[in-house]
Amino acid sequence: MTAESILGRADSTRRPAALTERQVAEQLGLSVATLRAWRHRGKGPRFLRLGRSVRYLPSDVDEFVLASAVDTRSDSSSDEGSELGELRV
Repeated sequence: MTAESILGRADSTRRPAALTERQVAEQLGLSVATLRAWRHRGKGPRFLRLGRSVRYLPSDVDEFVLASAVDTRSDSSSDEGSELGELRV
């Protein structure tokens, strides 16, 4: 597997292009500095480091967003049989 295929440049029909810090920050409504701080702390979406460049796969960003969802519904009667913290979709 080459870096070009990971980034989606070799065959853009098969693989989505990896996103830059700026693109992910814009998509999440955050600053690039926040993404950098999260990486430094081991938080935030999974990322690729290719030399000095940092890239994010769209699927990793989507997974991070879904994992960050908080269910604030207080209706505990419908939670029978589900474990605490489980995200209902």
